[in-house]
Amino acid sequence: MSMQNIKMPSNADLAAMWNASGLKNKIIFTLLMVIAFRFGAQIPIYGINNTVFQNIAAGNNIIGFLDLFSGGALGKVSIFALGIGPYITAQIIVQLISVVIPSLEKLQKEEGEAGRRKLAQYTRLFTVVLAMFQSIIFMVFMSHLPAAIVPGVSHTLFYISAISSLTAGSVLVMWLSELITEHGIGNGGSLIIFVGIISGIPLYSQRTAELVTQDPSLQFGLVALLAIFFATMVLIVIMQEAMRKVIIVNPKRQVGNKVYGGVNTFIPFKLNPGGVMPIIFAIAILLFPSTVLSVLGQAPLHSEILRTIVLNMNKLFSPSGAWYYVIYFTLIVLLTFFYASIMPNMQPKEIANNLKKYGSSIPGIKPGKPTSDALDKILSKVTFIGALALGIIALVPSFASYVTKITTVQGIGATSLIIMVGVALDLINQVRTHLLAKNYESFLKDK
Repeated sequence: MSMQNIKMPSNADLAAMWNASGLKNKIIFTLLMVIAFRFGAQIPIYGINNTVFQNIAAGNNIIGFLDLFSGGALGKVSIFALGIGPYITAQIIVQLISVVIPSLEKLQKEEGEAGRRKLAQYTRLFTVVLAMFQSIIFMVFMSHLPAAIVPGVSHTLFYISAISSLTAGSVLVMWLSELITEHGIGNGGSLIIFVGIISGIPLYSQRTAELVTQDPSLQFGLVALLAIFFATMVLIVIMQEAMRKVIIVNPKRQVGNKVYGGVNTFIPFKLNPGGVMPIIFAIAILLFPSTVLSVLGQAPLHSEILRTIVLNMNKLFSPSGAWYYVIYFTLIVLLTFFYASIMPNMQPKEIANNLKKYGSSIPGIKPGKPTSDALDKILSKVTFIGALALGIIALVPSFASYVTKITTVQGIGATSLIIMVGVALDLINQVRTHLLAKNYESFLKDK
């Protein structure tokens, strides 16, 4: 059955598929979960004067960057202030440990859905631990800020309620993300970060407008920056859709008077197999020490040596420093390779075994180990090119912000741009796949 034989659905067909395929319910459910997240981001913690922290967030690169990904929840010191960060960090750690510990690797690769459910449970438990740890650090930091706690509030009661609220809020965000992934459209964690970034665009636009208004000489720089942003988005789309096709020859089979097979197909290896996940993982890894160092930098340290060490480390991990981007680029490259290595559809040995099992082969390459080695070489080259491209694209907008001296959109420029475009493409592809699947069902029924 070729694609030419399938008619593209009309507007009436699309409307029917929209109602029949369950897509409408998925989108409505996703929107309700997003509304719940945005509502929780506005609820402040009991006993906190969030105006004090908002002033710090506006002048601190790291806290401002964290606030962007929490959708402003951190700046408001709301119950969702920690956002999806603890959950993503827990996922990274569990996946890394699964590669090292055989029993966890067995759960991931050999025990199917039951094993994945156990790993998911371990991730949830570890999320609670990380959320509690981060909430304690955050509250210690807040308690050292002048007038951060509302007068008359018991400090003991404040600590207990604040740490409990932040931990519970992080767990609730994790639950919302899992519900979106299971019953909605797209990856829940990525979508929550996407919504957080989108909600911060008006504020960044306002700051940029004020900056350009105060200094008209920056107008040309703003035009150049927007052009670079647009070109970056085009490159992101190209990279997300690009793939390396490996031709596969299928054997012919005769059943009665009919001959099946013998048609050449291909295995698609995406240039960027991890999508936006390497970016999100790199941010989570970088922001964890950045957050701790930022908190320590604000705390009254009595040791001059310790204060100097914290200050230098803070500069190293600051988004405004050069070393931050060196580490960031390196993490993106490494995490792209790591993510590709754990994806089930990018395992050379398993692919080679399946091809041999069904009698298929790559032209000019013997089945078995030679096929596995050839696929491994192809995957290594494709992943390397994709990792470098992803890392370079992540750095270009930030470098452009620095050159044009318009740093008010730096948070959105580099990392956020890739996440926004990547998540949007993923949502579009999922909707398209859902509609096409329904179209194929209708076509088969008509046949």
